[in-house]
Amino acid sequence: MAWGEAGVFASVSADGSVRVFDLRDKEHSTIIYECPVPDTPLLRLAWNKQDLRYMATILMDSNKILILDIRTPGIPVAELERHGGSVNAVSWAPQSCRHICSAGDDGQALLWDLPTVAGPNGIDPMMVYPAAGEINQLQWSAAQPDWIAIAFGNKMQMLKV
Repeated sequence: MAWGEAGVFASVSADGSVRVFDLRDKEHSTIIYECPVPDTPLLRLAWNKQDLRYMATILMDSNKILILDIRTPGIPVAELERHGGSVNAVSWAPQSCRHICSAGDDGQALLWDLPTVAGPNGIDPMMVYPAAGEINQLQWSAAQPDWIAIAFGNKMQMLKV
């Protein structure tokens, strides 16, 4: 689940959908994405706080991060696929609409600078931080935007970006 603007939140689910809810109308939700592969749950969701049109989600047991634009439901505007294992966490930069960090089973935290238009060979990360194990979670500090926290094994590590 991730909060967008005041009173609006989104969720991902085991049915592979991203749904947006508005607290002013609790009876309805809007599906902005459905995974085309049957029985593929979506695991995490992050909403871009600098540009509320964009979200990122990850598929269960996948190395792929999908960047979604709520103005164009159903079609990811970008797919980030440079992890060597399943992605476990994503977090948008609190001070930039173009930067996102992902982490996964490959023991890497990848920092991405999203271009306006992706090239034919996809998007490469701008920075790679290796950890000593599979990274389970990460969080980009809103108070100190130069810092990202990652968790792996029984450790937490702070990354200066």
